[in-house]
Amino acid sequence: MENGVTRIGVSLPRNLLEEFDSIIKTRGYSSRSEAIRDAIRNYIAEYKWLEKEEGEIVGVITILYNHHHKGTSDAIISLQHEAVDIVLTTMHIHLDRDNCLEMVIVKGEMPRIKRLIDRITTIKGVSNVKLITAIRE
Repeated sequence: MENGVTRIGVSLPRNLLEEFDSIIKTRGYSSRSEAIRDAIRNYIAEYKWLEKEEGEIVGVITILYNHHHKGTSDAIISLQHEAVDIVLTTMHIHLDRDNCLEMVIVKGEMPRIKRLIDRITTIKGVSNVKLITAIRE
């Protein structure tokens, strides 16, 4: 550790790194490290925001996933059935030959919705999960 900085190693698929490098070049970052620090800060800020939210909310969970990954679609549907008390409706969109976008409209207590999001996030084949809160009651 030098100057309060810890070096780490990260393994990434080549296509993900290439896409990341393209974005950081476009955005003008001076290095990958700077961009990764920024991405981690954003991830932490979003997580902390979710942790502070409470009460009943209405919102949309967006799920981006590769439908060729075995079991991903079934796992997402299974979790929706387990959360039938908070899932109002869903919309499924085929983005291209490989990727799908699932939008899940939810209404319920924030801790319950957070648990659903956490479980969806850990499904293999899911690449992105976001919650957009529409209203807090």
